[in-house]
Amino acid sequence: MKITDNVFVVTGGGNGMGREVVLDLLKRGARVAAVDLDADRLAETAKLAAVADARLSLHTVNVADRKAVLALPDKVIATHGKVDGLLNVAGIIQPFVKIQDLDFDVMERVMNVNFWGVVNMTKAFLPALLARPAAAVLNVSSMGGFLPVPGQAVYGASKAAVKLFTEALFAELQETNVAVTVVFPGGVATNITQNSGVDTSKMEASMAGKKMPKTTTVAEAGREIIDALEKGSYRLRIGGDARMMDRLSRLAPRRATLLIASQMKSLLVS
Repeated sequence: MKITDNVFVVTGGGNGMGREVVLDLLKRGARVAAVDLDADRLAETAKLAAVADARLSLHTVNVADRKAVLALPDKVIATHGKVDGLLNVAGIIQPFVKIQDLDFDVMERVMNVNFWGVVNMTKAFLPALLARPAAAVLNVSSMGGFLPVPGQAVYGASKAAVKLFTEALFAELQETNVAVTVVFPGGVATNITQNSGVDTSKMEASMAGKKMPKTTTVAEAGREIIDALEKGSYRLRIGGDARMMDRLSRLAPRRATLLIASQMKSLLVS
């Protein structure tokens, strides 16, 4: 779909991939409503964007807060006059621990942000999107949404839920004006552990002296996401790791699971 002069709502706009998506959309001439839980991070995004206020609006909203999310479309439309696209990028991970060591409140928080946040935003904005001549929904899942990662079981479950929710949305919106894209990032160089409130000190100690896996830069991930939005792609896999493990998980799922389990063994916090 067209990017220039269209209005896009982006969750997670205060950091990481969400911030890069906001900045790239603005560079391509779009208008953006950036959504994030952290007002200070949104302000930093605005500072980095350095665009006229009319092209960027900031909305401090917790996507897990359904009441606040349902009030958001009217606020965005009052500011920008319309909404042409929704990009659900916000997400958090869990501590790198086994299921038996993971507290229920942590599980619920991960599901509330990663899955229900996407559902809340989609339900809130879909009526406005269906009213546009051309519109789009883009939801970020994860490589962990099609491949189980030990120590990230609930995170993976939340992202698998996003995957199937988005694919069902794609099927339901055939014959409408709304394109739907699901994104599967592999390793991306973000601060998601810090932003999720996850203590990584034990992980970092276990990885000392070891070669770290190659990751995709946030700038590259943001660029690929906007390219996929513009093309109306059905699926986007970001990074060689996501592309390789997507193939392997379909061809040899048990082998893929055991491979990741072996690679992640040293990261699990005991």
